[in-house]
Amino acid sequence: MKQLMDELGLHRTVIRLSHEIEERCEGLHDVVLVGVKRGGEVVARRVAEYFFNSAGVTLPCAGVDIGMTRDDLVSAFFVPDSGKNDLGFSLDGKTVVLCDDVLHTGRSAAAGIEALFRLGRPKRIRLLVLIDRGGRELPVRADFVGKNVPTSKEEYVQVCFRELGCNEDSISLVRRDSNEA
Repeated sequence: MKQLMDELGLHRTVIRLSHEIEERCEGLHDVVLVGVKRGGEVVARRVAEYFFNSAGVTLPCAGVDIGMTRDDLVSAFFVPDSGKNDLGFSLDGKTVVLCDDVLHTGRSAAAGIEALFRLGRPKRIRLLVLIDRGGRELPVRADFVGKNVPTSKEEYVQVCFRELGCNEDSISLVRRDSNEA
């Protein structure tokens, strides 16, 4: 296991990404944050918290469940639980920053975009990820990337957040045991 980010590194990355959002979106007017549940929602809430604490700006922020829009999860044998996606605010005409923890094949991002279009008509959608590990199966590119970490098929990125029950925040590259495959 190789640690990619410790708690301080993760905190600094969220701050840097927040500044990039403000700069590339030309301010925060009409910006909303939506995180792919579960890890992406933590990321979105941390970005929102940063803007509130540093500038007193409250950005609309919520999580979206992509279970029903994942093309690789729905089958005749397994139907994911469809959580109700009520964000509590409108996406119409907004710049939506879709947040996720790890970008790999692009399927979660595509499912997130599809879920957003089921909820409204955003002006634009920007993708923010903490880790881009490569290995795309779909033509998806993140607009805001914390760190690029090329990985092999034998590796995966393990993300730990306090909000999700971990003792400390960290992101690590873990090698799969060949017997698990």
